[in-house]
Amino acid sequence: MARGRQGNGGRKGGGNAQTLRDYWAHGAGAAKIKWGTPGDWSRCVRQVSKFMGPRAKGYCQLRHMAATGMTTSAHAKAMRGGSKKGR
Repeated sequence: MARGRQGNGGRKGGGNAQTLRDYWAHGAGAAKIKWGTPGDWSRCVRQVSKFMGPRAKGYCQLRHMAATGMTTSAHAKAMRGGSKKGR
């Protein structure tokens, strides 16, 4: 097998990226985050940053899209009823 193509970078412990994506978007991690409810992205960042540090923000944006089908900004706008706060 070609170098770097082992799926886990040749590290001990196994696992793969798709398994983690599924865990955070649809599995037990998603249950902790409660996608689709107010504060979901912040809960994701809080949970995932333990493992990814500052990269968690972008990762959680991608998982939010996978779990809800929309970006965090579109979701927030929909939750507000389609208008900006205070208008």
